[in-house]
Amino acid sequence: MTAPTGEDQCGDRLLAALLNGMDAALCAFDADGVVTHWNREAERVLGWTAAEAVGRRGLSGWAVRPADAAETESRLLGAMHAPGRRVHDFALLTKDGGRVLVRTQSAAVPGPDGKPAGVYLAFGPADAQTDLERSLALSEALFNDASWGVVLVDADLRPAVVNAHAARAFGQGRGALLGRPLGEVLSEGVREVEAALTHVLAQGAPPAPADLWVTLRSGTEERRRCWRSGFLRLASPLTEEPVPLGVGWMFQDVTEARTTEQEAAVTRFRAAQLHRASRAAAECEDPAEAAAVHLDFALAGFADHALLDRSATGTAPDDEGEAPVRLVRATATPYGTPGSGERSDPSGLPVPYPPGHPAVRCAQRGGTVRVSAAAGHAEQWPPGAAHALCVPLRSRGRTLGVVTFLRGAARGPFGRHDVAHGEEVAGRVAAALDLAAATGDTG
Repeated sequence: MTAPTGEDQCGDRLLAALLNGMDAALCAFDADGVVTHWNREAERVLGWTAAEAVGRRGLSGWAVRPADAAETESRLLGAMHAPGRRVHDFALLTKDGGRVLVRTQSAAVPGPDGKPAGVYLAFGPADAQTDLERSLALSEALFNDASWGVVLVDADLRPAVVNAHAARAFGQGRGALLGRPLGEVLSEGVREVEAALTHVLAQGAPPAPADLWVTLRSGTEERRRCWRSGFLRLASPLTEEPVPLGVGWMFQDVTEARTTEQEAAVTRFRAAQLHRASRAAAECEDPAEAAAVHLDFALAGFADHALLDRSATGTAPDDEGEAPVRLVRATATPYGTPGSGERSDPSGLPVPYPPGHPAVRCAQRGGTVRVSAAAGHAEQWPPGAAHALCVPLRSRGRTLGVVTFLRGAARGPFGRHDVAHGEEVAGRVAAALDLAAATGDTG
């Protein structure tokens, strides 16, 4: 008998190291059913050491009950003459006499001549295998059938896996999102999203979901959306110390609900402001002062400045515009706005609005005008005004003047709900000015 060479011994040690390093329990049988290999995971699961297991013929009487041995060994050894792998569930015996249900995978081991020389058996507790299968099934369901967006983001904050719902939410194909920086698909909100992902990578999942407002780049169109987002840190279970693999980001589109909530909150606040303004104006002896009070209360959360211009003749020209519009600055709020500090201009000189100015057009039409200062209409407005809402002051079928609400560039343009609120305020201001004119008290 030839003594094993150093190369053979090295190969045996390498094989032993590989078998003992496996996460699955493994044993092998030769063609006669004798145990030839038994790794440490098999020892951990059943309690039998390799010295106790190797060399035994079959499993009967030690790893399998004698009553079950014939059927169990028939299935296991039958894998030597069957193609591929076979999966079975067996009840095996532990060294201390207990029973454990295991799920096995068995396959033939070919010899040098290509004929079956034995069979190997990989097994593990069936509950652990079931947990793994549940995890895989859950993963498949999330990425195929989930009704919310799921994105796996790698440690570089780039999408690694995207489900179909998330792809539709981004307005991109699933493959088109992979590996791309989020800044290429989000024009606004990308900093907030990346900050959340970085926090999760460093600190773990937050205690509650968060609402993230983002603006999506979709061709030439941009869509602003609110996503209710939850995050999970993903770490490898195969290392002693958790190694972050990335972040699981799950979200639902709640834009409609959040927009409705915001509009309802704004409506409640503005209704409360109108109520307070009416109470305060009722205490003013001077109707012109009451008009200014309405403007002061209207600014909160609505505009940065308000300018009140009265028609120099008491009413604006008729619809055909035969007479030029002459508007005199009556008041401006808050204090410090050009033209503020006095309720009216005692000189009676009109504000030098150029033809086509939004305030002039508003008075001529008797209708509300919305513009942006970027269009070149910022004359006679405070510096920094970016958005304007000009509303006619109508009372008893006449246009008494114009009130202009202004916002800076940091705020958005006036919208549909803003127009309704501005017209409500203008109606109260117009009533106060009409009363002032009727009583001869024009300030």
